[in-house]
Amino acid sequence: MKPFSGLSEADAAARLQAEGHNELPQPDRRTPFRIAIEVLREPMLALLLVGGLVYLALGDLKEAIILVAFATMSIVITVVQETRTERVLEALRDLTSPRALVIRDDERKRIAGRDVVRGDLIVLSEGDRVPADAVLLRCSDLQADESTLTGESVPVRKVAWDDRPRSGPQHPGGDDLPHIFSGSLVVRGSGLAEVTAIGTQSEIGKIGQSLATLETEPPRLQVQTRRVVRLFAVLGGGVSVLAVLLYGITRGGWLDAVLAGIALGMSMLPEEFPVVLTVFMAMGAWRISLARVLTRRAAAIETLGSATVLCTDKTGTLTENRMTIVELRLKDGNVFHPQAGIEMPAQFHDLSEFGLLASAPEPFDPMERAFHTLARERLTEASYRHPHWRLVHAYGLRPDLLAVTHIWQADGDRPEYIVATKGAPEAIAGLCRLSSADRAALMQSIDAMASAGLRVLGVARASHAGPPWPTSPRELGFELLGLVGLADPLRASVVEAVRECRSAGIKAVMITGDYPATANAIAQQAGLERGELVTGEQLETLNEAELAGRVETAGVFARITPNQKLRIVNAYKGNGEIVAMTGDGVNDAPSLKAAHIGIAMGGRGTDVAREASAIVLLDDDFGSIVKAIRLGRRIYDNLRKAMSFIFAVHVPIAGLALLPLVFGLPLLFGPIHIALLEMVIDPVCSLVFEAETEEDDVMRRRPRSPDEPLFSRALVAWSLLQGLLAFVAVAAVYVAALKWGMPVREVRALTFFSLIVVIVSLILVNRSFSASLLTALRRPNRTLAAVLAAVAVILALTLLWPFANELFAFGPLHADDLALTLGAGVMALLVLEMLKPLLRPRLQS
Repeated sequence: MKPFSGLSEADAAARLQAEGHNELPQPDRRTPFRIAIEVLREPMLALLLVGGLVYLALGDLKEAIILVAFATMSIVITVVQETRTERVLEALRDLTSPRALVIRDDERKRIAGRDVVRGDLIVLSEGDRVPADAVLLRCSDLQADESTLTGESVPVRKVAWDDRPRSGPQHPGGDDLPHIFSGSLVVRGSGLAEVTAIGTQSEIGKIGQSLATLETEPPRLQVQTRRVVRLFAVLGGGVSVLAVLLYGITRGGWLDAVLAGIALGMSMLPEEFPVVLTVFMAMGAWRISLARVLTRRAAAIETLGSATVLCTDKTGTLTENRMTIVELRLKDGNVFHPQAGIEMPAQFHDLSEFGLLASAPEPFDPMERAFHTLARERLTEASYRHPHWRLVHAYGLRPDLLAVTHIWQADGDRPEYIVATKGAPEAIAGLCRLSSADRAALMQSIDAMASAGLRVLGVARASHAGPPWPTSPRELGFELLGLVGLADPLRASVVEAVRECRSAGIKAVMITGDYPATANAIAQQAGLERGELVTGEQLETLNEAELAGRVETAGVFARITPNQKLRIVNAYKGNGEIVAMTGDGVNDAPSLKAAHIGIAMGGRGTDVAREASAIVLLDDDFGSIVKAIRLGRRIYDNLRKAMSFIFAVHVPIAGLALLPLVFGLPLLFGPIHIALLEMVIDPVCSLVFEAETEEDDVMRRRPRSPDEPLFSRALVAWSLLQGLLAFVAVAAVYVAALKWGMPVREVRALTFFSLIVVIVSLILVNRSFSASLLTALRRPNRTLAAVLAAVAVILALTLLWPFANELFAFGPLHADDLALTLGAGVMALLVLEMLKPLLRPRLQS
């Protein structure tokens, strides 16, 4: 094969057939059918469907249809929500693979990136996305942004294979290496490279493949709910069997006994739990989406609210992933910090102008973009534009001279050419032939700027008579103008977000691939907790036990590799912490998946990072993380209130189903009544809690303990107390109505209505654990008014609509009857409000 003639089309086709396309395997997408199957695995939903089939076999068609309908409704809610989330994620993916310019059969051809094969010659220019791992055969001043792989925002220099100064590593990161990697961006120069690895064999592919070996954390809330459901199932099943025997032995009619037993079992089994949990998670995902946060797995919402450690990347997460000039320092020591509203002093104009002249006219490099931005904002139109100047010669970066030099032909009758150079301060000092004293003073300035986390460049100027051009800029006589400090600025929301994390008891730590000085400076600016700075080199010497102790005192981890990020996350998990991990690069993906909550960036983030995460920040704003944490805590608080309410409601429902069986009284409720209560009224009432605003102290509490159950002893005791009081109030109405000789249908209606009014009282009591009823009533909750209106309409229909009246076997009620039901509700409300302060300290999570 001729040098640089490339593969033949036949060879390329053969390799494509043998090795496959240059792409990562598509993740296993969750189809609506698959989501529905996952939902059906929930024990209570499956129980609802089985219960419907049992009623169908017994001939109770109406009850069977109701149970199946409500189970189907809850499944549909979940499927719709999860499917919408998957579609949003799909929209974040690139529509096509990047295009690639290759040489085949000695001709340049533009092909899809997925069709690149090993051995292809790829032509790279400024702005190109590298389609595969390759080794550079030719290289002209080429720099690549490898931040998606390394987390470092500063581009790295590349050299051709034959020009490499040493035998360096074959992984991303580091200057003057001949290797270039899939997914990186060429920000300067050009090159010709031979592809060495594609698809899963590339560096980006290896990281993606490692995700398959990691298991995501099971949702804690789901585990706890299943445990409670199993407990209720065993208890309810046992009581139902006893009830069937009791009814059959004392009254005869075993078929009625079976129906009564099933009704009692339904009253004890919390059918609402899975429905309410689904609704809360779906509504929670919707609320969080309003804060520009996409929830890929709704169960992660409550886990986010209990996070104790937030591991954050630096580039693109805490910072904006763009370079900005933050300091200009003249050779005499004068310093200027560009800020909005402050005019640049005249003595700094030359430093800014010549830094611009040493940059590309149409820059890709983020540092050169910073020079253009500064000149556009601070210099006059004439100084910035130079419309008639012409770039006539350029010297690129070389390993032996880390500076870029541009020669400009000025306008007018000026005889000489203007020369501008910028680069590593040491290189600029050499070009300016500084004395030992001047060089020592310059080094002091450089050290001061570097210690502040700045990327430091030197700028100098010269003039030249004209062609021929020197073979090297060293032949020109340069004058030092000064130093320029660049930084990747903090996002505007970061400081306040970190402050809120601290007040919420969440430890925020930085894990970055950047240099220690830079990482430490950014950590101080962000207000992260002060702690040890641990480098990747130090971490490599620690065993797992030593690392577990070190992470407790560390605040910043710098120069960290992807495998080390994973070790850090696992160390925190091993210490019992609930770990949230943010990131946007491919290098973050394994730790994102290993963390309890992986939070990826949706704008700058990579597909691999998004796929590994439970939560995606659509606006890449670090402040959105705190919004999500606050909402996660609010959702969990409100879920506890709803579960407490449902738990309490089951006590009077089960008591009123059991009371007639024990004392030989007329049966009150059949399956249709309990289905209406537990699958319509209770879940609808629970929407009130979902819409509750957060408690005043929601971001001033410590994160709840990972071992704290959803149904704590205090919560269960409070629920039982509410339920028993509600049962006493309604049972009193039921027994009194029987003694007054009311017909059974009227007694049933009166008792049912009394129960509903008491349930409304329980809603008002449970709206807040930390505030009184009067305080809670002052909180806006439009859902409360809507739910109360809906409940009133349902009650009116059951009483006034003949079909519903007959279906529920209700008799007519009068004004005095309705006043009695209202009295029962008010009594329960007042007594519970007086008791609530006694349990309040233990109820607040």
